[in-house]
Amino acid sequence: MTIRPQTRVLVTGGAGYIGSHMVLQLQALGCEVAVIDNLTIGSRRLVPDGVALHVADVGDASVVGPLLASFKPDAVIHFAGSASVPESVLDPLKYYNNNFIASRSLLESCVAANVQHFIFSSTSAVYGVSPTLPIPEDAPTQPINPYGNSKLMTEVALRDLAPVTSMRSVVLRYFNVAGADADCRAGPLGPSSTNVIKSLAEFIIGKREKLIVYGTDYPTPDGSCIRDYIHVVDLVEAHIAALAYLLDGGESRTWNCGYGVGTSVLELMAAAEKVLGRPVAYDLGPRRPGDPPALVAANDAIRRDLAWTPTRMDLGQMIASAIAWERHWTG
Repeated sequence: MTIRPQTRVLVTGGAGYIGSHMVLQLQALGCEVAVIDNLTIGSRRLVPDGVALHVADVGDASVVGPLLASFKPDAVIHFAGSASVPESVLDPLKYYNNNFIASRSLLESCVAANVQHFIFSSTSAVYGVSPTLPIPEDAPTQPINPYGNSKLMTEVALRDLAPVTSMRSVVLRYFNVAGADADCRAGPLGPSSTNVIKSLAEFIIGKREKLIVYGTDYPTPDGSCIRDYIHVVDLVEAHIAALAYLLDGGESRTWNCGYGVGTSVLELMAAAEKVLGRPVAYDLGPRRPGDPPALVAANDAIRRDLAWTPTRMDLGQMIASAIAWERHWTG
């Protein structure tokens, strides 16, 4: 499965963390790429030369419709949305608007423009508290926070569109994304990010005054949450494989994107101390509402079906790349 040069791809949220890494990979493959991003979190500085940036909301059909009609993408890759579990608990309507209502409008525009291929950025939060670890794709979807619910609603919309339209889609359920481009061309953004490795990197270089481990009484070996951390570049390569699969005539599918390796937050702190060669000071705090105890991916399906082979599984390197990015980024 390969992607031919000049393949036209519209990337929503392409000025953000994961989307900007996607744009870099597509550009390296010779694709013609356009980005739509409202720049609420994203930065135009992350959109490389030669890529058209359309500053607008993906839910604005008056912009998206004409853009699809003129650009005529072979595929749309949809990253735009909000992605903080704690914020979703405090402001659920924001998440239903940004992650579902806007996505529903985007899908309507895509169907009207006869877009054939669509890749959706979903999340392991759709599983909620899973009785099975690692979690397979056919596990029950029972989100315990509005973030997971808002993503699952878009998954359901895509499922229901499949039998009545010609559009085929891939849903990729991310586990915990971390790290940054080795050349610091892209990385995680947002001054109030709840991404634990980004928060750790910010603290280490002095951008954050305090580092807090939330929850020490979970039913896990050390009491802290367990997560499956995946390097952003490995994640983007999974998208490349999914895009090639769709362009090659593949049917609609859902895959997990994770390594199948669980790391507790306290183990993550120990790994950071090993990278730095010194202790990392952190405070212990209460659980955050909406956080499941453990999320670890079963990834046999994506490895088999897409021949996806991650190569950046070293947690220390992931942490080091996040620190390097924070030292580089002054946005």
